[in-house]
This record gives sequence, C-alpha cells and structure tokens, in this order.
Amino acid sequence: MEHSLVTIICVVVLVVLLLIGCPIFVSLGITSILGIFLLEGFLGLSRVPASIFTHIDNFVLLAVPLFLLMGQTLFISGIGSDLFIAGSKWLAGLKGQLAMGSVIACAVFGAMSGISVVGAATIGAFAIPEMVKAKYHPRLAAGTVAAAGALSILIPPSIIFIIYGGIADVSVAKLFIGGIVPGIVLALLMCAFVWLWVKKYPWIAPETGVRVSFKERVYSLKRLWPALILIFLCLITIYIGVCTPTEAGALGAFGAIVVGIFFYHSLNYEAFRKLFADTARVTGAVLIIVCFGSVFSSLLAMLRLPDKLAEFAISSGLSRWGFIVLINLILIVLGMFVDAASAVIITTPIVLPTIIGFGFDPLWYGIILAINMEMAVITPPVGLNLYVIKSICPEISLEDIIRGAVPFVIVECICLAIFVIFEDLTLWLPGHMR
Repeated sequence: MEHSLVTIICVVVLVVLLLIGCPIFVSLGITSILGIFLLEGFLGLSRVPASIFTHIDNFVLLAVPLFLLMGQTLFISGIGSDLFIAGSKWLAGLKGQLAMGSVIACAVFGAMSGISVVGAATIGAFAIPEMVKAKYHPRLAAGTVAAAGALSILIPPSIIFIIYGGIADVSVAKLFIGGIVPGIVLALLMCAFVWLWVKKYPWIAPETGVRVSFKERVYSLKRLWPALILIFLCLITIYIGVCTPTEAGALGAFGAIVVGIFFYHSLNYEAFRKLFADTARVTGAVLIIVCFGSVFSSLLAMLRLPDKLAEFAISSGLSRWGFIVLINLILIVLGMFVDAASAVIITTPIVLPTIIGFGFDPLWYGIILAINMEMAVITPPVGLNLYVIKSICPEISLEDIIRGAVPFVIVECICLAIFVIFEDLTLWLPGHMR
C-alpha cells in the first residue's frame, strides 16, 4: 500500500482512538500494528516483539524504577509537610509567603520524585489546607501547587529526561544537570509571580503577621538535612562522572530506605509493601508507554515521516528559529490533550531529525521540551496535576483550580523564551561535566 495512504489511515485511527478515550499506549499500539501490517504484512508484525525488546533492553531505563523508589520512600516519610514548613518559615515576611513556600517545597521535592503528580499530591495534601486555613483564596492555593508540582518534570531526576534520553540517544546525565539551572529559574519566576499577584490583589493572601526568628528558620531544616544530602550526593556523583544516572538512582534508592528506617522511622512491613507496589505500578505504566512508543517509532521510520518533515522544513524556506517557534506552539497545543510522557514519545522521533538538521543541540532541545511539558500537566482538558489537586482537595472547585493554575502558563512561557533565546545558558552547566 502507498505510504501516503497508510499515513492518512494511521493518523485518522490514532485521532479517533484518542477522541473516544482509549489509553495512550493502546492507541499507539493499535495504530502502529495496523500501519506496519498495511506496509509489510505479517512479516513486518513478526519483527514487532524484537523491536520492543531492543528499545526496552536499555540500561538507562533501569533508572526509572530506582528514582521512583527513592521518591516513594521519601514520600512515605512525610517529608512534604517538612518542606512546606521550612519554605514558609524562610520566606516569612514576604507577601504570599505560604504560596511561595509551596513553590520551594515542590522544587526540592522534585529533586526526589521525578514525577509531577507525585510532587503536587505530596506538597498539596499539607500545603493547600494550611493556606486555606490562613485565609488564602483557594484559587491561589490550589493553582500554585498544581503549577509548582510540575517542576518535577524539569528538575532532576526527571522521568521525562530518562524517556527522552533513551529515545534521542542523548546523555541522561547531561539532561539531568542541564535541567538544574532552568528549574531554579522557573521556581524563582513562579515565586516572583506569586509576589506580584498578591501585591496587586492583597485580599487573596492576607498577611499572617507571624514573626519567625533565625533560630526557628534553622531549626525547620532539622528533619530535612538527610534527604537534602542524599539529593546532593546523587547529583554530584552524576556531575563529576562517578556514577551514571542509573547508578545514582540505585544509590538514591538505597540511601532513601536507610534514611526512612533510621532517621524518619517511617518504614515498616506495611509501608514496604505499599512502597514497592506503588513503584511497580508507576514503573509499569511508564514502560508500557515506552514499549508501544518504540513500535510507533518503527512505523514512523518505515513511513519516512521524520525525513519528509526535515525535507519540507528546509525546502519551505522556514528559518531555524521560525521552526523552533512552530514546534513549541505545536507542543503547547498537544500538551492540552495528551500526557507529558506520551507527547515526548510521539513527537521526538518525528521532530528530532529536523532539529538536528537545523543545527540545534539535541540536549538543548530536550530541556526545552521538558519546559513545554510543564505546561502540559496544568492545561485543561487533560492537565493531570489539575485533577490530582481536585482529588486531594475535593472542596475546591475544578474551576478555581484551573483559574489558579493557568496564569502560571505565562510564567512558563517566559522561562521557555529565556532558554530558547539564550541557548548557551541551557548548555553551560552540562558543558562543564567530566
């Protein structure tokens, strides 16, 4: 069958499956198998298992369950409330201190979990009721945590970076280190936005009037230092080249269990059962999307769609920066309808050859892609963080959550523009790795 006809059939099938609510991995799987069958018949289908095994037999992907185990272990320890308390105490005296404390807490917890919904749920479960109790408007409280929870996508150990690195054959270690500066910048921009929001509308975040001494601020870090040291060790071993991300994940998972047992005293038999069950469940969800994404990539290669896109972009006279703007707009729209991991798996095999063809660094593009995916989890109708916040705070309307979170898309667009324009700023820290 003609490639153009197969392409049209596959696009229609994929769109229909997504519109009727099929899971992403099912939609990708059915579309890919149908397309391969139309192109090569049963002979092509016989090669599908080998394709899946080749992509999944990747040492880098072993980092997924290890970093998830680390994050889940620290989640059980109750560190989320400690992070929020410490953040709000250190920011005491500033307008909207509790909301900004939530941003800082989400940023730090992002360096433990790697998944945005976990960060939003962990910090939100404690922070949002505390903000509501302090007379903060629910829109500010819920929206801030929903948006800040997405920092886990950009701040290492991001699961999105692991997935992208495996697909694009880019160093996950450099992606991790490359995400640090943009992650810090975005967290600071979010805090600045909260301050401006509260300054303009003081009634949404009344001042608490509570004075906090320097001694109280230092004391608030007492329960945090083991986890903070663990994060630092994981990142510094990657940066100096002592450990690969997978080895750092093993170090982090083991360290988190030790900290949970001997410092937080939060791990018992039941906790271990829940810990490993949750880790296995999330790992399975991530890897099954990766499996069917690999089949989808094989179909794209057979249809030569990446090559055709590169040829079209170059022959159309579109400038390299014009192409980047176009791709970012497409990613923002796509993120409204599919989850972040699926968007990365679907778009990377198509877009990356053209990105490289225009002379952009695939490492830089991976970080830009992660900033885009931060918007995906807070933009309706499929923004996962919005529904996570609704599930943990059912008394807050979904409308308030959305209206509180969507303004942060502007903040993320500003951050995106900064790192698109100043490409060297993105690559500076990875460029100093050993």
